[in-house]
Amino acid sequence: MTHLVECRNVTKQYTRGKETVDVLSGINLIIEEGDFVALMGPSGSGKTTLLNMIGGLDHPTSGDIIVGGANLNDLSGKQLAHWRSENVGFVFQFYNLLPVLTAQRNVELPLLLTRLSRAQRQQNAATALEIVGLADRAKHRPGELSGGQQQRVAIARALVADPQLLVCDEPTGDLDRETADEILNLLEVLNRDHGKTIIMVTHDPKAAEHAKQVLHMDKGALLERAA
Repeated sequence: MTHLVECRNVTKQYTRGKETVDVLSGINLIIEEGDFVALMGPSGSGKTTLLNMIGGLDHPTSGDIIVGGANLNDLSGKQLAHWRSENVGFVFQFYNLLPVLTAQRNVELPLLLTRLSRAQRQQNAATALEIVGLADRAKHRPGELSGGQQQRVAIARALVADPQLLVCDEPTGDLDRETADEILNLLEVLNRDHGKTIIMVTHDPKAAEHAKQVLHMDKGALLERAA
């Protein structure tokens, strides 16, 4: 197995007035290529902070985060934005779709930063929608789609640049149980059949059951590693 993500003694601190708040305390973590990891813990335990740093959305106060051989600390803001666009797909609890655009156009958005032709962007978006089972909804706007369908569009958008890593922050938190299970089953398929490495923050033990392994955090530290 190849290491895709490596966190070396990662810390994160925020300053509030005169007070320093420790959010992450010496995190050491290796995630293998092709893994599906659920990250669990109470609110304020540092799960989303760690996820955002692995996805290149935030920087550690100290320590190193290495993803796909790239040390994110060594990248400038512009380099990091380019790296994210090529290597990471983001899925959030709220779908962040633009209501005036069709599903097809929402999925295409990340490709506008690339040099792909319009025809290739459209083809890639169509393929991503097909993967998530929404080829027949390509011309529908978000308001014409159910919550589960909107999240599928968001997942297609995360897939459209063919990233090696998907980072998912409470991807089923806004969905009912049946729809949540459909989304989780889709993530399993993306992991198993399409080789995507997935890191998912969740409060839901049922959601965590879909992962290959579960990591628990509390007060900024990893508590255990369980299969």
